[in-house]
Amino acid sequence: MRKPIKTALIHDWLTGMRGGEYVLEAIAELFPRPDLFTLLYVPGKISPTLTTLKRRTSWLQKVPGAEKRYRHFLPFMPGMIEKFDLTGYDLIISSSHCVAKGIQKPEGSVHVSYIHAPMRYMWDRYEDYFGAGRSSVWVRAAARWVRPRLQKWDREASSEQRIDKLIANSQYIADQIEQNYGRKAEVIHPFANLERFAQARSPGKNYFMVTAFAPYKRVDIAIEAFNRMKLPLLIVGSGQDQARLKKLAGPTVEFLGSLSNSAIADLYSKCRAFIFPGVEDFGITPLEAMASGAPVIAFKEGGVTETVTEKTGIFFHPQSVESLMQAVSKLEAEPLSFSDAECRKRAAEFSKTAFQTRFKQAVINAWSQAGKPLDDLNSILLI
Repeated sequence: MRKPIKTALIHDWLTGMRGGEYVLEAIAELFPRPDLFTLLYVPGKISPTLTTLKRRTSWLQKVPGAEKRYRHFLPFMPGMIEKFDLTGYDLIISSSHCVAKGIQKPEGSVHVSYIHAPMRYMWDRYEDYFGAGRSSVWVRAAARWVRPRLQKWDREASSEQRIDKLIANSQYIADQIEQNYGRKAEVIHPFANLERFAQARSPGKNYFMVTAFAPYKRVDIAIEAFNRMKLPLLIVGSGQDQARLKKLAGPTVEFLGSLSNSAIADLYSKCRAFIFPGVEDFGITPLEAMASGAPVIAFKEGGVTETVTEKTGIFFHPQSVESLMQAVSKLEAEPLSFSDAECRKRAAEFSKTAFQTRFKQAVINAWSQAGKPLDDLNSILLI
């Protein structure tokens, strides 16, 4: 009689529930109580499903104030993730936007890695985080010094010797994986929790954003556009750029801070349209808006081009204040050009069930290609 398959889940850090953490939760539901490895865990910030899993954290967990300054430890993170001992684990599933995929795979195990993005701080988002005006001279100098080393490690960590199968959260990210790592990746889109957004649509005059205040989100473009147009914009979120963005805001732009899921769902249902001016690897919030029946006005680049259609929103290009204003003006001129039903129908294609079905099959394929008995894996899969 064969021993039961032992499964490990790896995630960069657990400091809150955002898109990547909901994906991790959905993956965890496929397996009977897998063990969870993460660099840092902040109590009270994670869903019950993830909280109840047996966890192992890195030495970062013991650093005072790490929950707010963990990104400062980026140069040390490859070493942290490689120190986890996964001896005895048969199946390894990593959920990675930074270093999680760099876990050391034991001989004979199968590693499937779901990539939310290549190490974004060192690749396409480098200038957003470390460009002029984004950080101090000393931080920028340090980033320039470590960037080649971290990029080299990231390529090596993504090799076929360490990861059996790569899965990208969008074709946009699959293209980056091929460019940076020289490997093909299967695309499995994330999902929105559709049941949260069943409230009847009752659009008003307010435009709406839900976002982190990070440089690449380009909230500044939206603020300036709505300042000039003197139209109401409500913004839910927080982050490193909050003080700067509040200084830019005119009287028609209102910051609401962090709100409950139910309050956010209510704002989606009542907004005139959802504004999405940044470049995202995938973009969960446009899906949430469409699930609520609301159209999306988005910059035409990144994962959002794989979800929003001409029936559910308006794209603008280039990434400028003037271009966004033209898109908003178009909606103002034709406010009834998008139907609630079409928006909800499109969002329904990106369900949690669809994600779990496709992810399960990808794991089965990787397991089979590694020459492992399928009966063993099928015996533990829960969904």
